[in-house]
Amino acid sequence: MLVAQAKVMQSLHNKIPSAKIGPAPNIAVIYPATSKPEDILAAFNYNAIRNWLYLDMAARGEYNVMAWRYMEEKGYTPDILPGDMEILRSGKPDFIAFNYYTTQAVEASRGDGQDEVIRGGNKLLKSGEDGVHRGAANNHLPRTEFGTEIDPVGFRNTLREIYDRYHLPLLITENGLGAFDKLDENGEINDHYRIDYLRRHLEQMQLAITDGVEVFGYTPWSALDLISTHQGCSKRYGLIYVNRDECDLKDLRRIRKLSSYWYADVIKNNALP
Repeated sequence: MLVAQAKVMQSLHNKIPSAKIGPAPNIAVIYPATSKPEDILAAFNYNAIRNWLYLDMAARGEYNVMAWRYMEEKGYTPDILPGDMEILRSGKPDFIAFNYYTTQAVEASRGDGQDEVIRGGNKLLKSGEDGVHRGAANNHLPRTEFGTEIDPVGFRNTLREIYDRYHLPLLITENGLGAFDKLDENGEINDHYRIDYLRRHLEQMQLAITDGVEVFGYTPWSALDLISTHQGCSKRYGLIYVNRDECDLKDLRRIRKLSSYWYADVIKNNALP
């Protein structure tokens, strides 16, 4: 996949020199659970595995050293064919796009076979890897109905860390709140919680821009309710409600949520209301 990505970036630049292209992974800052040196080391290592493994390859054409050592120890190293590394180094992105939803906290492995912990609703989201790092709760952050931490300042931290590391313009391709949205007695969805989520993240993005981070685009997730890979149709992200549930298609009517009107004003004025 990484080789194919590099080939596509190189091909586009060859065919349309003025075109811009870049990768779009899911990236988030990793926090140490405490100030213990062992927890800080665990966060450093997990950052390499979760984030820089993918972005170092896309932006620099090389494997992150710490991530590579981890793959060697686990027997995960891929087969590298002759010419692959040259192709990878030739793929030069013009920007970095990324999806942001939350941050994670980790601590050092305890070596007891219980480093993997549940961190999301319905026991579907897990954190930690036995013998590598242990997932930890961040009790400084509120959570969604699905157990995901809400961390707008973490968004600013992530923007700053990516830009400081690669010095490429940034595009946010996904950022949003999944919730159990319900029609009220008037057939409306007053999702003030989603407006609050988007507002606080946009405020932190503006602060990151003030810090010096080059951001050229932001796209919330998502325009319409869609099927979540974790919780199906019940977990709604859209600014527009789709009238169906897990088992009943109903009339599939589209109904604008309160957040859609709010975000339309953001777009119209290029500023927060």
